[in-house]
Amino acid sequence: MKHEESTFLAWITRMSLIQRWALMHTFQTENISEHSHQVAVIAHLLAVIKNKRYDGNLIPERAATVAIYHEVSETLVQDINHKTKYSNPEITKAVKALEDLAEKKCLNTLPDDLQDEFESLLVQEKVEPEYKAIVKAADILQAYIKTMNELRFHNEEFHHVKDGLGERISELAKTMPEVQDFLNIFMGSCTTTLDKIA
Repeated sequence: MKHEESTFLAWITRMSLIQRWALMHTFQTENISEHSHQVAVIAHLLAVIKNKRYDGNLIPERAATVAIYHEVSETLVQDINHKTKYSNPEITKAVKALEDLAEKKCLNTLPDDLQDEFESLLVQEKVEPEYKAIVKAADILQAYIKTMNELRFHNEEFHHVKDGLGERISELAKTMPEVQDFLNIFMGSCTTTLDKIA
């Protein structure tokens, strides 16, 4: 069998070079590789809670895998601030078109015989709605945890971020009880000190 060379892993390893919150002062920098790992952990937890407590039928490992790849487009298009991305419908449409193009470009770096396995992981429009929803919730929760950590170190840049994310999480919790359970069980200790963890 002929083995064609692929740049797929270059896309993945370069995720660590893309900084999140680039337009804001941050106490601790965060890249999209770190972000995606944390979103994967949270998505896995949400899926398990949904299955165990609310008659869900998700595969937690799939939720985590979708989350690992959910920001792959940013290797090419960078991290675009949420307020900017959704500031008006034309900008939103343009950014989403760029992201879609980048996701498909990444998919096309894989050998042809592997692409069908990755399409519904890399190309967000191909992700099943129930997994897209759980990863989106995890994405918002991870951003909220980051915000709480910044506020813990008195970074006032994140006060308005907390308010906006808090509203979005409240809306999610109305239809996703697993989100409320996550808040009740895990959120309070997310910013705890090393001594308290030990």
